[in-house]
Amino acid sequence: MIINVEVTKQGTETPASLIRRFSKKMQGAGIVKKVRKIRYAKRDQSPLTRKKRALKRIARFTERERLRKLGKAELKK
Repeated sequence: MIINVEVTKQGTETPASLIRRFSKKMQGAGIVKKVRKIRYAKRDQSPLTRKKRALKRIARFTERERLRKLGKAELKK
């Protein structure tokens, strides 16, 4: 879906106001929102990366539990 936004200079309009008007039309058409959505999109992690992160998380949890049982670490509330 392509949306064209076009503005033309009106009489003695300054370049700053022309740019401001163009920006308003871009935001009104939702183009800015779409571009930001694409720009900051995160790609999916590979299965291997997800597995490594899960294993690290499990290892941290078991180490915390071990220390808690030994009385060397307190539970966070």
